Amino acid sequence: MTTLQAIQQYEFDWDDLYAKARANLLQPWPVVGEVGREVRSFIGGGDGIYVFDELGRPLIDGPGGMWCMQVGHRRREMAEAIARQAMTLAYFSPWSSTTVPAVELAGQIAAFAPGDLNRVFFTTGGSTAVDTALRFVHFYNNVLGRPGKKRVISREHAFHGSTYLTASCCGKLRDKPFMDEATDIVRRISAPYPYRRPDGMSIADYTDFLVDELEATILEEGPERVAAFIAEPILASGGVIVPPPAYHRRTREICARYDVLYISDEVVTGFGRLGHIFASEPVFGIVPDIITFAKGVTSGYVPLGGLAISERLFERMKAAPGAAKAMFSNGYTNSSHPVACAAGLKNFELFERDNILQHVRDIAPYFQAALKTLEDLELVGEVRGMGLMAGIELVADRATHAPLDFDLEVARRIDLHCHEMGLVVRPLFNMCVMSPPLIIREPQIDLMVDILRRGIEATMDDLVREGLWHG
Repeated sequence: MTTLQAIQQYEFDWDDLYAKARANLLQPWPVVGEVGREVRSFIGGGDGIYVFDELGRPLIDGPGGMWCMQVGHRRREMAEAIARQAMTLAYFSPWSSTTVPAVELAGQIAAFAPGDLNRVFFTTGGSTAVDTALRFVHFYNNVLGRPGKKRVISREHAFHGSTYLTASCCGKLRDKPFMDEATDIVRRISAPYPYRRPDGMSIADYTDFLVDELEATILEEGPERVAAFIAEPILASGGVIVPPPAYHRRTREICARYDVLYISDEVVTGFGRLGHIFASEPVFGIVPDIITFAKGVTSGYVPLGGLAISERLFERMKAAPGAAKAMFSNGYTNSSHPVACAAGLKNFELFERDNILQHVRDIAPYFQAALKTLEDLELVGEVRGMGLMAGIELVADRATHAPLDFDLEVARRIDLHCHEMGLVVRPLFNMCVMSPPLIIREPQIDLMVDILRRGIEATMDDLVREGLWHG
């Protein structure tokens, strides 16, 4: 049975479903004035790099779900592995036991983690992975007798999660006006955003500025108070912002100098997005103290997240006076969930069998070059990215990089046009984000870029006609 046949056999009453959605379903990031009116489009099925809307139209899954659909939709092997584990053991409490899938998956992850990051803790997703990492950092300093060393340095444009603590580390200012945060714990510094660096500043000087800013912030706060620096290797939801080449290596050196733990948030970049299970060492040349992961670890089939922690940190705690019985009182009902871990193991198997990591490394230059051709459009300021993730930044004036006055609207319009032509785009205000399933091929990339080009062109025509943009 094809995916379309599988959708059609249910004969849904879409009008009824839209009415129920408006009445009951509150989805992420709702706008109060739209609650009860706004309904997001239905996706009824998926197959490979495609999803199908309620009309049965195939759409290229440009965002890859949300950075996570690595091996593609409708992989029978994944479904069978999940079902097999559910029929063997669907759940048991991680407080009193462990399971074979959890142990096996922890071993696989540790084998790919850099350095001595071989202690793996499983959570329920990216937010709880980062939250756990931050709580571990506080626990670590408490055990070492340094209760004042708790400040966390994050960056503008960063996204680290939706728990209270992780959201406090986020630097996407548009998400913050009506939300509280832990201002006493988190300090944000500049994002490594080369496109928005000061006019006339070289990349080398800009890198110096960013590194100096981190060091100055640590010294201003006091090294005895700064516990950790948290950084996505590429700022994903902030607009696929790729830092200068030496940035991570040099910020890692600063952190080591002042005994500040370095958390590499690989929730997006991990599990193949940049052609490696973890990108920190092979792509950016660093061995962090902690790596967080989620999304691609199960290719989005079931929720799972976690973190890999340096063995050195545990050895240091063990040597602290009176620390032998210190308990890290953190965990979740679904930590080490056996079904999710079984999906993670199957994901590793598919990565190896289908040579997916090498495929990403091989096709990434084609993907980036194809998208880069969009820079000839007047609305496009920059196309940037790495591996199979890219961001298209839209501007009012390409010479000055001036932002659009109506940038809340522009990417959404592009997405609507593209949807009609067979492509899902992730709109982020004035940016379009693309992170398709890792199994995408060159002809599919060509089609994706062609639709995106036509979607941007249609939006440009709309804006000129409505007097919102000069063209």
